[in-house]
Amino acid sequence: MMYNSFNEVKKMENGVLLQGFHWYIKPEEKLWKKLKENVDEYKQLGFSALWLPPAYKGVGGKNDNGYGVYDLYDLGEFNQKGSIETKYGTKDDYLACIEAFQNKGIDIYGDIVLNHKMGADGTEIVNAREVNRHNTNEIISNDEQIEVYTLFTFPGRNKKYSDFIWHWYHFDGIDYDEKTHRNTIFLFDHKSWDQEVDDENGNYDYLMGTDLDFSNEETVQEVTSWLHWYLDITHIKGLRLDAVKHIPAYFYQELLPKLRQDYQEELFTVGEYWHGDVYHLENYLKEVNFEMSLFDVPLHYHFYDASHSENYDMSHIFDQTLVSMYPSNAVTFVDNHDTEPSQSLASFIPDEFKGQAYCLILLRKEGYPCVFYGDLEGIEYENISSKKAILQKIMSLRKEYNNGYQDDYFDHPHLIGWTRHDEFKSMAVVLTNSTGGIKSMYVGKNFSNCYFVNVFNSSQRVCINEEGYGDFYCEDKNFAVYVKEQS
Repeated sequence: MMYNSFNEVKKMENGVLLQGFHWYIKPEEKLWKKLKENVDEYKQLGFSALWLPPAYKGVGGKNDNGYGVYDLYDLGEFNQKGSIETKYGTKDDYLACIEAFQNKGIDIYGDIVLNHKMGADGTEIVNAREVNRHNTNEIISNDEQIEVYTLFTFPGRNKKYSDFIWHWYHFDGIDYDEKTHRNTIFLFDHKSWDQEVDDENGNYDYLMGTDLDFSNEETVQEVTSWLHWYLDITHIKGLRLDAVKHIPAYFYQELLPKLRQDYQEELFTVGEYWHGDVYHLENYLKEVNFEMSLFDVPLHYHFYDASHSENYDMSHIFDQTLVSMYPSNAVTFVDNHDTEPSQSLASFIPDEFKGQAYCLILLRKEGYPCVFYGDLEGIEYENISSKKAILQKIMSLRKEYNNGYQDDYFDHPHLIGWTRHDEFKSMAVVLTNSTGGIKSMYVGKNFSNCYFVNVFNSSQRVCINEEGYGDFYCEDKNFAVYVKEQS
């Protein structure tokens, strides 16, 4: 069984990924330039990699967040969809941002959206049949001629980088008929939905826009050629793959090894397979032969449940999560752009549990943690305040103490803890979503008769006994991290 060995390396290095954006970044913020200005600060905080949002022109031009993909080859270079810039800046700004971070030893991961295209330059007449939106395997109409936006010629780019023209037969289906102005899902004639996708809605190949047909050789060749172009021009070190549950697993299972061979690089890759059931994630990892990591969505939902119910059993917070089953393939996170309060997957972790959640991903041995830009810098649009002060302390603790043995004390439904310790350093973490209390935990006999102090409340001190144990206190609905008091 193959595992993403790069995650093992990152884990050994205490690597931390920063998601460098949220939904409500404004075009006038010039994100590429803004991030570049912060490179030294993010390096000092301890970030080892930065996930940048989709860099190509979307259907909304400079107001598009990049997920409504129009032209993959336009990184903010051509006057298309009403602007030269993307929402985040120009192509030159993007490349300068990448270079600045990678020169500081912070890897860049590019956000890759290959599932669909939007904003076609013209329509085509095709034969199609309507399918049941809730079971896309079910055909619910006879053949009919529809007019669809499937012709992509990119006149603003004028064939620079690629002269490929997209036609209806490069896609499986679409959700709009221009002739009748109907919004429903159509499957094109002589087409079938891609297999090895998620089983929701019978077959979850179709998500939005014009859906790429990965059984079409020309489609696969063009997408693969673009990926080589993109890697050649950006020199990024990793990929964040969007919406992988809507794309056949065999595509990435075959593609990723070839890319790594072509570039002689590990090319760390994490996929977004949004599902709360860990066994769906496990099945996908097996289908792609463990060629990538996945975001630990089940763990995020455990955080959400724990933060909303005092009856949640904290001792089971890691049960049936990706990080507990496949730690080398788990990218752990607290929140991201899709979980923001205004989004369709809204499940934002409230402030009173945010610190506990970040301790659970940043101060443990397993997994590759990802910090959300909205937590780090705040989101003005949604009145979300910056947690930079707390994150700075937790990440500093990770750098200095997140090594050696890990002893878990997940033996109480509300009050849990763990220690990290070696011959020279030791750290004790205790947290609760409900009633606080005291937990006796081992930090090492070599620290007997030493005092440990709570980094977040210096008045809380603990004397370590002769056996190397301390009675560590945590307040109600709070967290505490104790380290040896500096003499």
